[in-house]
Amino acid sequence: MLCDENLWVAPDGFFAIVFHVIASVTIRNFRALRNAGLSLQPFNLVIGPNGSGKTSLILALQRLRALARLPLHGSGTEEARGRVVGGPEISWHFTPPFDGLEAVMRCVSDTECDFLDVVSLPSGEGQGDWPKLRAALTGIRCYVLDHRALGSRSLSREGAELKSDGANLATVLAALQMHAPKAFEELRDELCRILPEYDDLQWVFAKDGTVELQLRLAGSGELIAADHLSQGTLYLLGLLALAYDPTPPPVVCIEEIDRGFHPRLLRDVRDVLYRLSYPEASGLKRAPAQVIATTHSPFMLDLFGEHPEEVVLAEKHGAEARFTRLSERKDLAEVLAEGGLGDMWYAGILGGVPQESGLPVEAEKNDNPDDHRG
Repeated sequence: MLCDENLWVAPDGFFAIVFHVIASVTIRNFRALRNAGLSLQPFNLVIGPNGSGKTSLILALQRLRALARLPLHGSGTEEARGRVVGGPEISWHFTPPFDGLEAVMRCVSDTECDFLDVVSLPSGEGQGDWPKLRAALTGIRCYVLDHRALGSRSLSREGAELKSDGANLATVLAALQMHAPKAFEELRDELCRILPEYDDLQWVFAKDGTVELQLRLAGSGELIAADHLSQGTLYLLGLLALAYDPTPPPVVCIEEIDRGFHPRLLRDVRDVLYRLSYPEASGLKRAPAQVIATTHSPFMLDLFGEHPEEVVLAEKHGAEARFTRLSERKDLAEVLAEGGLGDMWYAGILGGVPQESGLPVEAEKNDNPDDHRG
């Protein structure tokens, strides 16, 4: 139930005004992130080479969600004293009405964090509102969509929310039509606009309790089962299912949003995800979802030339990685005067590229222009 465009109703019934949940994160000695900090916006596109900390950031968010569901440990407890001094630590700060709280995760290794403490700060709101903040943090969802999972049949009882790989897509969309028919109609219309070769979205309920997704070809009326659809079509359906959820998670992480898409479709992919972070632009009266997405596509990056504040550059220096928001570059205007963001990134001018490459830049870029899966 949504009562106001800035009001989010948590699963346990708490109400909170949320523009985006997480204000910033500071990471020390966690995987490749030895000493990294990042302020987070409503929408965050993270770019960079393999091993530069993109996935580490998402893993940290997943661990925050898991630990938020458990009882808190105080800083003076035996568990806290047992943490290694100077060991891995991740600190989270939040936006109002929770900017008076800090969440600190401590780890037993550089990959495994098992301790969460929440402390009140000297200033800010919500020092006593951990239950409300906890409700938001336990709503964090992270996705690595897989076309095989997206195209599979799913049980009719699995339609509450999309699984991390998209395995229950058919049931989620069927449930959306039953419980939010207006949102479903808008999803279907958007699908058919982006992929005009189709004119309808349907499913079949089998006797074994599973649901199979089908798309209808425009003109012929032929029904194509989900397991015969292209990878890009299935990925698009997965993103649409997230974007048209009437009550999406407060924080959504998606890896490789360019996967399986032709470059001409990437603007539509961006706009679908923008629906999550900027619902008011779509006429929606719900709170925004904070999005952290990764890409390896220079074509996707080109679409953010007017919004460099949404782009996070992950860079690797030896064994250490760090984050820089693109809008913080003092020479950004000069860089953009020379060409598009994608070309400048690919050429290495922006940084955030592999330290070594077996192919010359242009040869590597043109090796397979239709494959942008990274």
